Amino acid sequence: MSNVKRIQKMNNEELTGFDRFNRVSKPANIVLNLVFIIMALACIIPVLLVVAISFSAEASITEYGYRFIPKIFSLEGYTFLASQSKMIFRALGVSIFVTVVGTALGVLLTTLMGYVLSRPGYKLNGFLTMVVFIPMVFNGGLVSTYYVISQLLGLKNSIWALILPLSVSSFNVVISRTFFKTTVPESLIESAKMDGASQLTIFSRIVLPICKPLLATIGLFLCFSYWNDWYQSMLYIEDARLYSLQALLNAILTNIQMLAKNASTMGLGAAEMLANMPQEAARMAIVVLIVAPIACAYPFFQKYFISGLTLGAVKG
Repeated sequence: MSNVKRIQKMNNEELTGFDRFNRVSKPANIVLNLVFIIMALACIIPVLLVVAISFSAEASITEYGYRFIPKIFSLEGYTFLASQSKMIFRALGVSIFVTVVGTALGVLLTTLMGYVLSRPGYKLNGFLTMVVFIPMVFNGGLVSTYYVISQLLGLKNSIWALILPLSVSSFNVVISRTFFKTTVPESLIESAKMDGASQLTIFSRIVLPICKPLLATIGLFLCFSYWNDWYQSMLYIEDARLYSLQALLNAILTNIQMLAKNASTMGLGAAEMLANMPQEAARMAIVVLIVAPIACAYPFFQKYFISGLTLGAVKG
């Protein structure tokens, strides 16, 4: 044991300059761990509360309020959603199609644009970089966006109205450009050119295989955007068969709130239906239904996502 202490003492004595300055002391390490634990609990506890409420009986929520352990366990919130299963499964199919196609298309377009802007010899590099950067600062506004998508492009009441507006983001393009410039060796590109490879061949066979962190990061960002989006449906979709899952569940939630606010003006049959409707449990069940697929998919992308978050970091 004394040898171990002696080695630790020697290591501590060898720490000088920036190494000693950057070393975290034991009390500071304990404080940081406590802070991170509190932050983690602040994220986890609301999720557990939502799940618990979704499995609570409406009478239990009315009498005892929100509880982490339901007084009366019930599946009436999920039963209410199951009664709308035909619409929900159709909307789920729309959401899956939009998320898969939109993510694949968005990753392809974003990485292509980022790769082009990362090439130092490209003549329009500066101009196109400004074209990509300006939308990050200035927005065209809702009226112009709506006119272009619905009238000029004719995408209103089309499944593509849910895909194309979200497929390319200036922020994602800038991330891709930075990654290609800092990670992909220029010598690798030059050697491929000397072997007669075209730019498309270089991009597809050389650049993309070594860019898994970038692809996972951009894909995860796009997947979140498409899966959680209901705003595009509200703007451009009138046909209920094209509603995404989030748009449909938002409509169900809005109808529940509307019925609750106007209970006094409704007839006896509608009031009785509202009294038997699991309002709070159904709302929380909707939240669980939306969050669960992304929460299950996130661990598979976590390794690449963490790598992608350090794209702009300084390498030692």
